[in-house]
Amino acid sequence: MTVLHETQSMTLTDAQREFRTVIRKFCRDKIAPQAAETDRTATYNWDAWESLKSMELTGLSFPLEYGGGGASLVEQAIVAEELAAACASTSLMFLINKLSMLPVLNFASEELRSTYLPRMCSGESQASYALSEPDAGSDVASMTTRAVADGDSWILNGTKCWITNAGISDLYTVFARTSPDRHSGITAFLVKAEWGVQVDKLEHKLGIKGSPTGVIRFDDVRVPDSHRIGEVGKGFGVAMHTLDRSRPTIGAQAVGIAQGALDFAIGYLKERRTFGRPLADNQGLQWMVADCAMRIEAARHMVHHACAIADEGDPQGELSVAGAMAKCFASDVAMQVTTDAVQFLGGYGYTSEFPVERMMRDAKITQIYEGTNQIQRMVIAKHLLS
Repeated sequence: MTVLHETQSMTLTDAQREFRTVIRKFCRDKIAPQAAETDRTATYNWDAWESLKSMELTGLSFPLEYGGGGASLVEQAIVAEELAAACASTSLMFLINKLSMLPVLNFASEELRSTYLPRMCSGESQASYALSEPDAGSDVASMTTRAVADGDSWILNGTKCWITNAGISDLYTVFARTSPDRHSGITAFLVKAEWGVQVDKLEHKLGIKGSPTGVIRFDDVRVPDSHRIGEVGKGFGVAMHTLDRSRPTIGAQAVGIAQGALDFAIGYLKERRTFGRPLADNQGLQWMVADCAMRIEAARHMVHHACAIADEGDPQGELSVAGAMAKCFASDVAMQVTTDAVQFLGGYGYTSEFPVERMMRDAKITQIYEGTNQIQRMVIAKHLLS
């Protein structure tokens, strides 16, 4: 019998458990009380951002040499989960900056890293990841945004959509076509908003309303070649490498949303009485709760497993599939569990007086962004059938 690979042991260390306890208390005290109002007003919560800064969470994901916390991806997943359990919009503040700066961290020059990563760590700057276009979402290689060389600069023209933090960020990691070649004709750039990034519109969304999503436009925006990320024509690989390392934490966000909904529903079931007994005494509901808890725990382990692979440097080339599995399964679980949580509360669950309807709305996007779950299944199936 041939052993293909060893699986990582993914029990948290004592230090990680203590860290989780600290983050959970912070989220309960500082983030959760603002979640409903953030959703109601559909505006970016600057108070929540300041709270993240005060806990030094803005730098947690980045290396120590740039002023960051040097946290492992497993520890970043812990933070994403706890934030999402309290407020999904706030969890996206944490996640989007890491996503946007991963190309800089892994492919940019030391000059770019040393200039911009400390600003990200301190919370002075925020960044967006500009990959998708109106006709190039899942099919990234069909993008039409162009960058044309002009001396020691590039002239950028085009439109990007579904941009998280549009109008908030002062930095945008932008992927543009630099030659006609489908995959080898894309290059990545770090673009400062002040160079002429225009926000055409902000979307009105089903959920995660406290995180702005918009369409941005580039009209003859001049970008110095010093702000090119990686080699010319290697941008597609940069984008895929980045998504492989960010998808597990989207899975963590989904786990957090599900856990937050289940926790609230359990409290409700214990307190709500019908026919003289707590709802929690109803065996049919007990089994639903057990199923929710099992799914969440399975999703959490898949997320931590994918994060551990990334932390080890993906020595066996497993991360792409493991990350796709974790993100896909966890986000499906989030929709299942939050829908059940609404059902647990009956008519009350359908009202904005209780948080589970918000959590159900927030959960849906985790099945869509950073690669739809249909795309994740294609990645998994291709690996299995190749």
